[in-house]
Amino acid sequence: MSGLYTDLYELRMAASYLRRGLVGPATFSLVIRALPPERGFLVAAGLADALTFLERFDFDDAELDYLRTSRSLPDDAVQALRDLRFTGDVWAVPEGRMVFAGEPLLEVTAPAAEAQLVETALLNIVTHQTAIASKAARCRLAAGGADLVDFSFRRTHGLEAAMAVARASAIVGFAATSNTEAGRRYGLRVTGTMAHSYVESFPDERSAFAAFATDYPTDTVFLVDTYDTLGGVRTAIDVTRQLRLSGPIGVRLDSGDLARLAVAARQLLDREGLTDARIVASGGLDEYAIADLVGSGAPIDAYGVGTRMGVSADAPYLDSAYKLVTFGDRPVMKLSPGKVTLPGAKQVFRGAGGGADVIGLRTEVAPPGHTLLLRPVMAVGQRLATTDEYGPADDVAAARHRFDDDLARLPEPTRRVYDPSTPEPTISPALQRLREDVLGALLDRRAAERLPVSG
Repeated sequence: MSGLYTDLYELRMAASYLRRGLVGPATFSLVIRALPPERGFLVAAGLADALTFLERFDFDDAELDYLRTSRSLPDDAVQALRDLRFTGDVWAVPEGRMVFAGEPLLEVTAPAAEAQLVETALLNIVTHQTAIASKAARCRLAAGGADLVDFSFRRTHGLEAAMAVARASAIVGFAATSNTEAGRRYGLRVTGTMAHSYVESFPDERSAFAAFATDYPTDTVFLVDTYDTLGGVRTAIDVTRQLRLSGPIGVRLDSGDLARLAVAARQLLDREGLTDARIVASGGLDEYAIADLVGSGAPIDAYGVGTRMGVSADAPYLDSAYKLVTFGDRPVMKLSPGKVTLPGAKQVFRGAGGGADVIGLRTEVAPPGHTLLLRPVMAVGQRLATTDEYGPADDVAAARHRFDDDLARLPEPTRRVYDPSTPEPTISPALQRLREDVLGALLDRRAAERLPVSG
């Protein structure tokens, strides 16, 4: 994995560390400073790809030549990078767990240059996938018992982004994806019907439906809104009867007043004895549109969710940060206004009863009735096979179980699609004392630096 997947200033800082022999361990903490509006929680995701990046991190000859010829770094710094690999440890929140503002999603402890160089990629991976998983989770909450399908592939910001979206949505309970490569790569169920272009390619809708049903006679889903939606439903019924399709069929509504059309389609299907036929809705959906459809009583069995979930349209980024918290044995903190950090390697303690999480020091014993949220996931640059009782960090099924368990414990006000409440983690007494000690030492040093020089 290219070591050039980083910002230039990371390379320059790393080279400066190496030149000065600053090779001691540094701990960096990746946190989301604040949740976006209308988010009661976030869902941790991206860890599997982050660990893969760390395992494969290196610089090949072509990359080193680029740094040398572009004069981005001096020759001795380029040479120092030749054999550099990631050899550190990682503690992280396993994928699928719910997290809140200020809680570390991931902490890296490694020689300073290594920990610095991986900042950009880790922020990119974890921030993007956590944003998408959180958006997708809200769609699941809105949908109730209906199935959800990832339809986002054609609108995501790049091919690899589409892979990440399919995986993140599966973690939070999407039943399938339209993304064939994601299905192969991650073992997901893949589904698909037809496009309007297919219907338009035939002389009439009936011919298109008959051809498609002949080719794919099981679990056939007809796209019925190319010309006239309810006319399309009637045609789908006629073709089903004509071909004597044995399996349950479906009709997909992709435009118009979905609530009204779903009711009318359900009546037509039931009247013809097709009570097991499924109604699928799609077309610009997100958690708000789904919640409104469910609230209206629309008889929709599945939702295809695309663009707005695939780019997390209403919250396309998270206010994430990767900040130094310990250098060697020295805890450090940042005092910038609005960006103050907490010193020391940390742990998040989660109560069994759904109360507020406690952010503390990694060395602390968990308070009674609390469990540890961050787990060791990498040691000496090697991925650990198991992160918790559910399984390894890169397993989608394990992440899905974590999400389901956390969802069952989530308070109703935090689950709301509209105007959710957001739990505020508390700080442990030990972490608070460390914060005060480090802050006091920093203020004393600043005061001493401002003293006039005597003599």
